[in-house]
Amino acid sequence: MTSLGFIGGGRVTKILLKGLERCGQLPSSVKVYDNNSEVTDHLKEEFTNLIISKEIIDVCSQDIIFLALHPPLILDIVEEIKSEANPDSFIVSLAPKITLKQISEKLGGFKNVIRMIPNAPSIINAGYNPVVFSDSMGSDKKMGIQKLFRYWGDCPEVNEEKLEAYAILTAMGPTYFWFQINQLHDLGLSFGLEEEELKESLNKMVCGAANTLYQSKLNPEEVMDLIPVKPLGDEEETIKLAYESRLNSLYNQLKN
Repeated sequence: MTSLGFIGGGRVTKILLKGLERCGQLPSSVKVYDNNSEVTDHLKEEFTNLIISKEIIDVCSQDIIFLALHPPLILDIVEEIKSEANPDSFIVSLAPKITLKQISEKLGGFKNVIRMIPNAPSIINAGYNPVVFSDSMGSDKKMGIQKLFRYWGDCPEVNEEKLEAYAILTAMGPTYFWFQINQLHDLGLSFGLEEEELKESLNKMVCGAANTLYQSKLNPEEVMDLIPVKPLGDEEETIKLAYESRLNSLYNQLKN
């Protein structure tokens, strides 16, 4: 079975490990390095078979090495593992902004470099995780990696220049809605609905709303006119402006 290594043991690492565990595909050999012992201690509590590496180079012995780090740290870490990375291994960056070319060059021309923008629903095998492969990787290698990635959900192969847009829309996207869904849940409890009733009804509502927007063959204005009463109508422009200003700003930071 493929061995996995993670440099960085934060939220994304936990999401991916939980997703593999949930579908019974967590390899017996998983190594994690993080210089924060609190982070690795928490991971070890959840995944008892996990190997916590004391040295970053120890992770480089694994078949697939995930760089689960923020963009400013990626190139420094890549430089650190340059002499230890097995040329037959795969390096998978989970961060926006830092390109395949930058990573490959820092590694001295390393060929098996991949970028994936992970999506939190991967924790329940329902993620949407766009992926880009180095041009030098053949179809056989891609298929092997995609087999692993599909345990987390969909992994469409996209153009690299679009990854930052996916980071804003799909990776961060759940945060735009989760607090609103949870607020409706709490209101539903106060209205007298039961927990299980709310879980089913709100889940169906959210999925149905998205599907109606994209599958009804109505334009957006027609869809939004299907319900005549809009309790939050007065706040819609404020919310739209917040989306536009904040997300545009963040996107520009990632692209520049």
